[in-house]
Amino acid sequence: MVKLLLDESVPKGLAGCLPDRFHTDTAPKMGWSGLDNGELLSAASAESFTALITADQNMEYQQNTKNLPLALIVLIARSNRVEDLRPLVPDIIRLIDAGIEKQVYQIRA
Repeated sequence: MVKLLLDESVPKGLAGCLPDRFHTDTAPKMGWSGLDNGELLSAASAESFTALITADQNMEYQQNTKNLPLALIVLIARSNRVEDLRPLVPDIIRLIDAGIEKQVYQIRA
């Protein structure tokens, strides 16, 4: 099963735009609000998440991306509102369906 975690920078409403075949949770729902990025990646990995989806464009530069514990999907849009991120959902689905590795992916609007 593909497990996706939405970072605090991504509105929880985006989870409803993703197919039900993906198990999608949010960092706040998991009780991980306020964790720094490294701690969040570790916690998500420990819970067997496939990928962390974020709108934090700095996260990939703040981590050692050569040793990521899971895939990091960075969404780049005009804003982090659901309306601006929703058009990126088909690209997220295609990426995951193609098979993702433990690396950084950028999806741009």
